[in-house]
Amino acid sequence: MISAAIAIGIFLIKEAGKAMDKFAQVAGFLMIFVTVYIAITSNPPVGEAVIKTFAPDTIDMMAIITLVGGTVGGYITFSGGHRLIDAGVTGIEALPQISRSSIIGVTATGIMRVFLFLATLGVLSAGMTLDPANPPASVFKLAAGDLGYKFFGVVMWAAAITSVIGAAYTSVSFLRSFSPVIEKNYRWFIIAFIIFSTMVFAVVGQPVKILVLVGTLNGLILPITLGVMLVAAYNKKIVGEYKHPVWMAVFGAIVVVMTAYMGYITLTTQLGKLFA
Repeated sequence: MISAAIAIGIFLIKEAGKAMDKFAQVAGFLMIFVTVYIAITSNPPVGEAVIKTFAPDTIDMMAIITLVGGTVGGYITFSGGHRLIDAGVTGIEALPQISRSSIIGVTATGIMRVFLFLATLGVLSAGMTLDPANPPASVFKLAAGDLGYKFFGVVMWAAAITSVIGAAYTSVSFLRSFSPVIEKNYRWFIIAFIIFSTMVFAVVGQPVKILVLVGTLNGLILPITLGVMLVAAYNKKIVGEYKHPVWMAVFGAIVVVMTAYMGYITLTTQLGKLFA
């Protein structure tokens, strides 16, 4: 509720875009700093983690698709792009800035994932047991005591509110071109979206399962969105004189095929077990 209220407050500001950017930067730095601290405190076996990254004992399709989905899937693919367009960063001449922004965003998110994994690995390697009711919180508490538990609250809050802001902004930005009414009053539509989503969450509950489910669904959406973007990258009506590098298209196609396969396996064999 508090996060929703703060997010609404940001969109009530006339310069909501700038406020949103600044808030996301501060929250992102805070998340990385705290997570790195917890990862170091838990003293994980880094060497073993590196080896098992390339030679795992088992391959969990749902875990992979959830991690990928939470990093570059779903609304995340479009959130940064929509914000850049709103800020006037468009055209071929802006490609260096656009590429730099996307690389920094994905890298920062990837760093968060790595250190969260290392923190969890450190706790489990020490023989400790995670609380099934709230595994992420127990990682922080077991690694750094009550202070770690408080740190977890800070990290989750920062992650939650930046996601609320980004998801609400992006969802409404898809609709802005459909109606001049939405375009003129888009901030109020974003606020309404946040209020509706908060009400749904308050009724449904189950935050851990919802978090995993949303990450998985984002991963399932990824091959569709990326596939459409690859096709659009070679449509002159959309990109004009821009020439998409062949190597990027090839690797993109490989990612589409791989994530589509993993998504299919997850959807048919594992997703139903989440709420079983």
